[in-house]
Amino acid sequence: MGPRTSAKTPGKFDTKAFLSTIDGGRKIRAFSNKQVIFAQGDSSNAVFYIQKGKVKLTVVSKIGKEATIGILNEGDFFGEGCLTGQTLRLFSATAMSDCSVMQIAKKYMMEVLHREHAFSDMFVTYLLIRNIRYEEDLVDQLFNSSEKRLARYCYCWLILARMESPRL
Repeated sequence: MGPRTSAKTPGKFDTKAFLSTIDGGRKIRAFSNKQVIFAQGDSSNAVFYIQKGKVKLTVVSKIGKEATIGILNEGDFFGEGCLTGQTLRLFSATAMSDCSVMQIAKKYMMEVLHREHAFSDMFVTYLLIRNIRYEEDLVDQLFNSSEKRLARYCYCWLILARMESPRL
C-alpha cells in the first residue's frame, strides 16, 4: 500500500478565520472530556468544526456492538451528512478531551458553500481526502492481518521517537 494521506485542511485557506466571520447560524460550544456532542439517531441539522480538542466518532449496531469509526482533531469537520439530506445522525460524536466546537446550522453552511468558492473548494477537498483515508483504512482492515497492522503502527512510532530523540 502507498503512503497514507493526511486529512488536514489543504491549501492556504484560513478556515478558522473564515468561519469566525459567518453571519448567524453558528455558535461555539464547549464540551468536556467524554461529553456527548450528539448521539446516533439524533436529528441531523448542523455541521461541526473542531476549534480545539479531539472528538471520537462511534457507531452502535442493532445488536449493541460499538465500533470507533474515526478520531478527529482540531481543524476537522464532522456531521456533514445533513448537507445531503440525512435527517438522523448515523453515528455518535463524543469529546475525547476538553473541546471547543463550532456548530454551523445546515441552512447557513449551505449558503456559505454556494457563496464562498474558496471555502467550498477547501471543504470538498477536505472531504475527499478524508474519504481516501477511510478507504485506505478499510483496505488495511480487510487485507492485512492484525499482527501486520500492529507491526506497522509500532514501526511508525519508533521512527517518530527517533526523530525526537536521535539517541534511540
